[in-house]
Order: sequence, then structure tokens, then C-alpha cells
Amino acid sequence: MTEKKTVPANQDRKSELVFTRKNYQLLIIAIAIVVLGFILMVGETNIYDFRKTFIAPMVVLFGFGFGVYAILKK
Repeated sequence: MTEKKTVPANQDRKSELVFTRKNYQLLIIAIAIVVLGFILMVGETNIYDFRKTFIAPMVVLFGFGFGVYAILKK
């Protein structure tokens, strides 16, 4: 029969983390990019301005895409 391997009870907690330090840094950068995109949308000028209708949404989408990359990066 196959033998079950048990993990020692005093195993280092550091190895149990799902994400590494680099993943968390990339996630923080992604959040900052999304916030920057929303800041670009703010203002009381023309609502159909190129910055508000094209650039800011693209920055937000890039931030979300970068966040997905940060989560999936090994």
C-alpha cells in the first residue's frame, strides 16, 4: 500500500504563503494604476473630453490586467 507523507507540525509558516513579496508589490502597483485611471476621469471640464472617454478607461483596464498578471505570476 501507499504510505501517506505527513508534514511536520513545526513547518515554517513562510512557505505556506500563496503569494510572494513580489506578487504583493505588483498588486500594489496595479491598484495605484487603477486609482490613477479614476483620477484622470475626475474633473468638471467637458464630459466628452478625450482624456475622460479614452485615456482614463484604458489606464483602468491596463491596471486590472496588470493585477491579473500580478496574481498569476509565479
